[in-house]
Amino acid sequence: MADSFTPAARELIAKKVLAHVASLDPDGAPNVSPVWVELDGDDLVINTALGRAKARNLASDARVAVSVVDPDDDHSLITLRGSVVGFTTIGADEVIDRLAKKYLGVDAYPNRREGEVRVTVRIHPDRISRQPE
Repeated sequence: MADSFTPAARELIAKKVLAHVASLDPDGAPNVSPVWVELDGDDLVINTALGRAKARNLASDARVAVSVVDPDDDHSLITLRGSVVGFTTIGADEVIDRLAKKYLGVDAYPNRREGEVRVTVRIHPDRISRQPE
């Protein structure tokens, strides 16, 4: 049975907090990337661009780990292990714009590159740990 986010974990993820996503390169080496994050129900949602290492890794191996440290209290954090349960370009531009609103206070993501294709990745947690517990 998968873990669920506690109200305190949901509150933390609602902040302008960077999450660090660990994926696996094709040779099995870990790759860690800082990302913007939001929750959709019981799934963690991130957004990236096709062609980037994390996008390639998460498309080919669904296993993922994520850590989130409270920017207001570096002793308060959550970590999770889970699986990619969604990987789509449909609606991904709207997701990055919503994240840009949360993190930058702007209506549209300002760092789009010509020809860039955004992808939304949904991560469902199997195990969530919170410190302090």
